[in-house]
Amino acid sequence: MKSNRLSLCVAALLSPLSSLASDIVPKQLAGPPSEFAAMQPADPADAAIYSKSALLPVSMSADKAGGFASEISLPVESDKLRFLVFSGGALDWTTQMRAPNSRSEKAARSLASEVRQAQFGMDNATHPAEYYAFDGIAEGTWNLKLRSTSGAVRDGFVLIEGEASTQLVSYLAHSKQIVGERIGIVASAMSEQGDEVKSGRDAARSLSMSLRVTRPGGAIELVSMFDDGKSGDGAAGDGIFGASFLADKSGNYLAQVRMDGVNLEGRPFVRTSEHPIPIVDRSLGLSGNKAVAQIESSGSRLTLNVPVATTEKAQSHYRGFAEVWGTGAAGEAVPVAWVSGMVSPTNGQLGFGLDKRWIALAGARAPFELRNVRFEDTNGYITVAGAERLPMQTPSLPVEKAKPGSIAIDEAMTMGVRPASLNADKGTGTRLLLVHGYCSGGVWPASQFSNASTFLDANQNRTHDQFARLISSFGSTWNSFGVVAHSQGGAASLHLYNYYWSGLDRATGSRLIQSVGTPYQGTNLAGILATLGSWFGVGCSSNNDLTYSGASAWLAGIPTSSRSKVNYYTTSFRSTNWWTNDYCQFATDLVLSDPEDGTTEQAKGQLSGGINRGHTTGQCHTANMRDPAQYLDSSRNATMNANAAR
Repeated sequence: MKSNRLSLCVAALLSPLSSLASDIVPKQLAGPPSEFAAMQPADPADAAIYSKSALLPVSMSADKAGGFASEISLPVESDKLRFLVFSGGALDWTTQMRAPNSRSEKAARSLASEVRQAQFGMDNATHPAEYYAFDGIAEGTWNLKLRSTSGAVRDGFVLIEGEASTQLVSYLAHSKQIVGERIGIVASAMSEQGDEVKSGRDAARSLSMSLRVTRPGGAIELVSMFDDGKSGDGAAGDGIFGASFLADKSGNYLAQVRMDGVNLEGRPFVRTSEHPIPIVDRSLGLSGNKAVAQIESSGSRLTLNVPVATTEKAQSHYRGFAEVWGTGAAGEAVPVAWVSGMVSPTNGQLGFGLDKRWIALAGARAPFELRNVRFEDTNGYITVAGAERLPMQTPSLPVEKAKPGSIAIDEAMTMGVRPASLNADKGTGTRLLLVHGYCSGGVWPASQFSNASTFLDANQNRTHDQFARLISSFGSTWNSFGVVAHSQGGAASLHLYNYYWSGLDRATGSRLIQSVGTPYQGTNLAGILATLGSWFGVGCSSNNDLTYSGASAWLAGIPTSSRSKVNYYTTSFRSTNWWTNDYCQFATDLVLSDPEDGTTEQAKGQLSGGINRGHTTGQCHTANMRDPAQYLDSSRNATMNANAAR
């Protein structure tokens, strides 16, 4: 019987997402006013990209020799140079270089200290490239000529690594990623010299900026960026540049910022940053000017209904948030609690749940209102409807003021009442789920874990929400389960615990969720892969939740109480000696900040509020990197297995 149930779960994973976990029950989240600030939307500047590299497009045209060619100016800032050529797998591309102040071209292979084939990407989402390394090369602006004899593939990219002492810093000006809005980008330079950090106009001798926007469907728009004080850039002449473009339809946009300049040492440089920007339709809107609270049948809880109108493009559910405010004895505004959760439009309303004990704790009375109301699309966590203040009609409630210590905040107050369907044992027994990551497959050595089963959704691209629902569906085979997760699987497991009732809520043991190599704050690879994929195509496509900005938006809805259920580990390459370049994957090393594991930078693998179990060197994100894959550490696996909840 058990094997039949497991087969059904595997079959469910292969079916369309719309049919998966249809009976999944969302939690009714709430928390104290002290967390109001932490639950507000993320500041886009906090998710800025810091780039030391440049991804330059190649577009060949016919030349006099009967082939096709393209030339790129290649700034060299020191006696070392590293770059990748992405030709989409074309075999007839040749690469020639011309030194500064020279008229003769030489084959790049003859000048390079190393040339090898590479795979750039993360997990199984990769692009082939040719890697060139140069040592003892002359500084200045070189000319790079790329040529194809057949012209079968004429377009591609060159990815250049620059000196980390000069970086491009860029971020979205706002998070209003709705059709009809102008999307702003802000960018500047940053320079590090020893312990001194300079920014803006002090970071370089000269600067220019431009913006390259790839729209859904592939159309490209070039936009000038200005430091004039009129382009969302700050004060004129401060070295901060701004630009905007109109998002005229929904879909995934790519905005690439390019910075050209001369650094503080007088050497030319180029940098780019790649921002995937999901744009969504305004599929939902408020349809009234007040919320209505109703007492649930239990008498202990309220349903806070917000009137909404949906369009034909409405989602099945949204992430909602609101602050509940009441009135004190002297007529002053009193904060009561925040409420949140995955909410579905029903009969023209979206409803939050609130335990009445929050009102007693605050000593509040009518009138009540909701503040900072927002409903977000679950692909990118973009606010599609909201209100700063919404009066709330409430039934007659007795005025209660709890005595200090008389109310202990419990699960029912923070997550809602456990549904009867969760208490009725759908599954049998306990289990440890071994979960993989984005565009991956089963990675954990199952023999190193006891009473464990491997979750498998091989080589797929899922949002955190979709991924979480898949884990829930698979885990429903058992009465309770804990998770050991790799990469995105860690974020998806946290998402599941935070937003939905599942076997995670019945598990017992010291560590509910354990993760290794999870980019909780995103990875810079997501933006570059999205740019490459828009041109060449890639099986797994881009993932907004794995970008810096997408991860930041997602984290803004995860309270500390849920984060504390995560025990996480990070790793990075083995340091060999000070005079060689250390890396996990020599191709991705061009764009990631040390220390990193080939996909996740140590700084971006941190989860504030989670339990950091340590950092290990000499381990990389996955197989086929320089050091062993982080999920093969038998000692750590034994520790996770022994401490795992099930």
